[in-house]
Amino acid sequence: MSSQSPKPASTKDLTRVPARASAELERALAVELPAGLYLVATPIGNLGDISLRALSILARADIVYCEDTRHSRTLMSHYGLETHLRPYHEHNAASQRFVILDELAAGRRIALISDAGTPLISDPGFKLVREAAEAGHTVIAIPGASATLTALTAAALPTDAFFFAGFLPPREGARRSRIKELATIPGTLVFFEAPTRVGAALANLAAVLGDRPAAVARELTKLHETVERGSLSKLAASFGATDTRGEIVILVGHGEAAVTTDDAIEAALRTALREMSLRDASRSVAEALNLPKARVYDIGLALKDRDGDAEL
Repeated sequence: MSSQSPKPASTKDLTRVPARASAELERALAVELPAGLYLVATPIGNLGDISLRALSILARADIVYCEDTRHSRTLMSHYGLETHLRPYHEHNAASQRFVILDELAAGRRIALISDAGTPLISDPGFKLVREAAEAGHTVIAIPGASATLTALTAAALPTDAFFFAGFLPPREGARRSRIKELATIPGTLVFFEAPTRVGAALANLAAVLGDRPAAVARELTKLHETVERGSLSKLAASFGATDTRGEIVILVGHGEAAVTTDDAIEAALRTALREMSLRDASRSVAEALNLPKARVYDIGLALKDRDGDAEL
């Protein structure tokens, strides 16, 4: 085995890279694009993160639907793409969807992009894809950048199982309720959050979930990208004391799940049943212990059969 060290980047011959990339793109552009709906991932910040395949699809499509034509025109202009842009967003999706389905039926090549990242992830498009597939049209996803996966891989939290929960509710009461619903998920939780609410969201996460390990990724792939890691309480204090700007992804590791035994559930039920019906007691205990209501109710039924109605 050679003992020579790798060449420093400054001495490598890099002239073949652009030529090979250009040749690959030219090969793709020379092939006619079949009719269908193409879901094209675009950069989440750094324009260099677009794939050669994505460029070839956007160049050959008849129409590119996007959330904001002004925003997407920056990307299109950067790469010399002249395909016509049309808006497709939450406010016009219901009506525009039928227009796109008619265009697909006429054999058009339609590309759908979001403002950033992979289409449909916290963006409109699901109903369009479902109805296009049901109508027998070709639907093809062109993979690429995703803020969810970019943040997850950099967070130093478990990646074997994760749950993308989108944006938390803006009001604190609803936000706490939503966090409580997610508390028992056995995986890393991933949230998008507005910069003005990140401190409050972290404080609520800490209050409901406990002081779990977490990370906050900001401005991913951009000039001022940061990933701050620590406990939820530490991050809540940090972001609560500063004026945060930019695109935010919050990630929360799963805690050490405490195993709630049937005996513990039964004891809680006995107490609750002194004042409530079995149905109400099951609901109350399930919420208090963060357990599925069905499990608690089944234990209550068994308790009722064993001890008799008199005690319940």
